[in-house]
Amino acid sequence: MKEDRELSNGILLTQQSGFLKPVAILLGYLMDGIFILLDKMGIPNIGLSIILFTIVIYGCMTPLTIKQQKFSKLSAKMNPELQEVQKKYKNKKDNESMMAMNEETKAIYDKYGVSPTGSCLQLLIQMPILFALYRVINSMPAYVEQIKSAFFPLVDKLMAQSGSAELLQGFKNANIYAKQFTNDAFLSGNASYIQNTYIDCLNRASSAEWQSIIDRFPTLSADVTNTVTKLNEYNNFLGLNIGNSPSFILKDAFATGAYLMVVAALMVPFLAAFTQWMNVKLMPQAETKGNNGQTDSVAASMKTMNIMMPIMSAVFCFTLPAGMGIYWIAGAVVRCIQQILINRHIDKIDMDELIKKNMEKREKKLEKMGVSGKQINSYASMNTKRVNQSKSVITDFEKEETVKRAYEYYENHKKPGSISAKANMVKEYNEKNNSDNKEK
Repeated sequence: MKEDRELSNGILLTQQSGFLKPVAILLGYLMDGIFILLDKMGIPNIGLSIILFTIVIYGCMTPLTIKQQKFSKLSAKMNPELQEVQKKYKNKKDNESMMAMNEETKAIYDKYGVSPTGSCLQLLIQMPILFALYRVINSMPAYVEQIKSAFFPLVDKLMAQSGSAELLQGFKNANIYAKQFTNDAFLSGNASYIQNTYIDCLNRASSAEWQSIIDRFPTLSADVTNTVTKLNEYNNFLGLNIGNSPSFILKDAFATGAYLMVVAALMVPFLAAFTQWMNVKLMPQAETKGNNGQTDSVAASMKTMNIMMPIMSAVFCFTLPAGMGIYWIAGAVVRCIQQILINRHIDKIDMDELIKKNMEKREKKLEKMGVSGKQINSYASMNTKRVNQSKSVITDFEKEETVKRAYEYYENHKKPGSISAKANMVKEYNEKNNSDNKEK
């Protein structure tokens, strides 16, 4: 157990640690399977694997995306009514007004049969997948056995060379792996841990750093050449080495006079920005009707975000390895196609019929709790109409009448043995005790 904890401490090649580990492992199996399939077809290529991997992942998340879009459509229909409630209680911070606003807001959500957190569940499910997805693509040797195998026998021979660890620690990205070289497992000579540490460094080594290994250890020249050749075969995608960043490819192209590569390098961030912009255009835009400052502020924020996202995509994909850029572009293209199909599907849905189905589901849920959902929805609808007809604060008399009607309804509609009935028994017992205490 102690050794297992040491092996997972700070090591990057080992699979994702923490709560994302199970998700990353599953995605890793998928990536490994795709690469094996491509290898059997004679095209073992990381770039193509990333594209197929992205298509499968986003395809699996399509049902969640559809649910999220449905919620957005219902939200657009609810927004005018919610805005009326917000304007009605604007600048009223007393406890009674806040409670009344919350109740009326809840009534509107009940009317449409949705939850205020309706889209949060889909996001909570998708976010761990996307984070783990990034981890798998960024550390391919940790999840694809055939790519890891490309580093052997070089790694074993390099481990046997005196001063090899110090050489690797001098690499550009050495600060990322500093803890691994000082870990107890590394210092005690754990072969597996040392192999993984070396592969972590070599996986992100530049051409100059590969050459430094040959210069330092000439006897390993053939092994370095074989490893680099194999990795280049895996990493080559349309003439680009996707293990390098477009910024590095650009500098190298100017240095060597390979000006065609300048265009190829710039295409990655350009396509990332363009496809992200297309995503933004295809996404359903929230309706922002109304004349209050809050609505205008939200609209302005969304507009700024829509401009910034493509720019950020270009910047990230210019500095990160081109493989991440391919993932970014592939994901955006898949989302565009998804969005076109989902928009067509959503446009065919009768929103009124969907609202009716949601209300029916809620009625059944309430009836299990011993409350008639139809009566509550009817009252919620009347309450919402009253909100739209009047912008004044509810009077004390109206509040008392509302509470009275709610209490009478509660008394008349509770079912024997239901939660409501049991709660009423407790209430009656407490009232009787209070009454007896007063008499004493």
